[in-house]
Amino acid sequence: MEYVLGAHQYGKAETRLVRIYRDTARHQIRDLNVSTSLRGDFAAAYLDGDQATVLPTDSQKNTAYAFALDKGVTDIETYALALARHFADDIEPVQAARVEVDEYEWERVRVGGGEHPHAFVRASQEVRTTTATVQRRAHEQRAWVLSGLRDLVLLKSTGSEFTGFLHDRYTTLPETDDRVLATSLTARWRHARPERDDWSAVNASIRQVLIETFATVHSRALQQSLFQMGNAVLAAHADIAEIRLSAPNKHHFLVDLSPFGLDNRGEVFHADDRPYGLIQCAVQRADAPPAGPAWDAPGSFAG
Repeated sequence: MEYVLGAHQYGKAETRLVRIYRDTARHQIRDLNVSTSLRGDFAAAYLDGDQATVLPTDSQKNTAYAFALDKGVTDIETYALALARHFADDIEPVQAARVEVDEYEWERVRVGGGEHPHAFVRASQEVRTTTATVQRRAHEQRAWVLSGLRDLVLLKSTGSEFTGFLHDRYTTLPETDDRVLATSLTARWRHARPERDDWSAVNASIRQVLIETFATVHSRALQQSLFQMGNAVLAAHADIAEIRLSAPNKHHFLVDLSPFGLDNRGEVFHADDRPYGLIQCAVQRADAPPAGPAWDAPGSFAG
């Protein structure tokens, strides 16, 4: 039986990079986690250990650092695109490059009612994300950009139900027309065009649309909430081709206090972190431009 090498890629994962702007006494900080992945014909490295076409992952790390200084970090989308284009344009064996960036937000320490010029505190556990993919085809180069967020924790204390679901012999879950709905949302949206100068404004607007829709839609299921959130984003932003949402159901179970003579009328809950339902969906325009390799991820090799 013959065995052949299939799809392959390599890169440098999770380069932690902090860029501090010291141009004035009021410093600025950008805190990033950068992962690069290169695709091309690197078969010789896998089959024979021949590294002639392999740009070391250490070089990819160094490039990420150098670009942070030389090109700067304005929006993470612009930074990721610059890196991906460099690898696809300037490194001959590379046929496609993927750059993923997470950004951790810091806010200024307040002292005596004012903002300190160079002391910061982590803002929250929420993370802003982007992925830029650049593919080279002969003289044509194509690019795709995803933006998003991760760990946006949301909760509504009413306005959610879960009834009418399928029952089988193992079903014990009671139906409810009034429950706590909570999640830690991951959302990623694909821009119809990879060039823009208002990344932060668009991302902030989409984040607000997601939050407001979660709050205002009476939820018959988390599935319905996610679809309505995706619809609202596409309705508000004509230049977003699609959005994908992933939401663990952070269950809150009513505590039975009747053994203590107490009537718990939806006021005391046990927050259970696992196991949890994981609800996911994509919402896209019927005429959305092709996604190409935008959603291809290194994780696909890990099952």
